[in-house]
Amino acid sequence: MKIVVGSDHGGIHLKKEIIAYLESKEIGVEDVGAFVEESVDYPDYASPVANKIVNKEADLGILVCGTGIGMSIAANKIRGIRAAVVSDAFSARMSREHNNANILCLGERVVGRGLALSIIDAWLEATFQGSRHERRIEKIAQLEELR
Repeated sequence: MKIVVGSDHGGIHLKKEIIAYLESKEIGVEDVGAFVEESVDYPDYASPVANKIVNKEADLGILVCGTGIGMSIAANKIRGIRAAVVSDAFSARMSREHNNANILCLGERVVGRGLALSIIDAWLEATFQGSRHERRIEKIAQLEELR
């Protein structure tokens, strides 16, 4: 499995913790930045993460900003992306099981390291349940065609 990770300046510290954690679990990680603490724009990092997933260069993505909200909005503009901003393990699990989320968005100012890692574990351990949820994912894809 390969996970592509990105953050803006508001999520750079948590992103580093996440990368170290994923690497300790022997999960392949690609970091697309940011690499500096100076103010940067979150769409500039959401886009490469989302595009790597759409282009099958990575299996999943994790984005971190101050709240996770900006990253999720930006990532969800990319056709084929289902980015979920969550702040608890239950929502993380449900985002995979019911919504087949392919990007997890976290807020460094919302969750601490310990909670973030629990959220990531729940997200990675969950699998899409298909069935009635598949129909709903297909309807989301149809909405993307309306643009």
